[in-house]
Amino acid sequence: MGMELVLRSMIKDDLPFVNAIYNEAVSVGFQTADTDPITDEKRLEWFLKHEIGNYPLLVAVKDNDIVGWISISPYREGRMALKSTVEISYYIGQKNLGLGIGSKLMQGMLDHLKNYPFKTLIAILIDRNERSIRLLEKFDFQRWGVLSNVVTFQEVECNHLYYGLRIKL
Repeated sequence: MGMELVLRSMIKDDLPFVNAIYNEAVSVGFQTADTDPITDEKRLEWFLKHEIGNYPLLVAVKDNDIVGWISISPYREGRMALKSTVEISYYIGQKNLGLGIGSKLMQGMLDHLKNYPFKTLIAILIDRNERSIRLLEKFDFQRWGVLSNVVTFQEVECNHLYYGLRIKL
């Protein structure tokens, strides 16, 4: 890759950069189901909920810039029978796509999760996000489900894909 990429836990000061990467994905389309940018206030709320719930957040830092991030979030929050199942999400800055940052983040998070009680990871994505599909399949996620034509961007209907990976028995 020819760059020094460091993974570390996300801190509050990272949030403007984390949110900028996310909102860039919103503006590109087909990378998240959000169609409007997330406010800094909403991102802070998100961060604090992760901190309180002990759901890990990691950032990828290259030359002192945050170039990507990965999160673990509750799946169907509040439903206790699902507490060992979590949702994994990741976003890379558009100018840093294709450099292996997603793979480093995914491997880093999978290693990090050995210290957590979670057993199953779910990734929910839009079928047009081929780069993300390739990343998940590289790490042995399996396609567990398809919700047909439930995502609409400017009259274009897409499928929502559910990928899963069992990380502990």
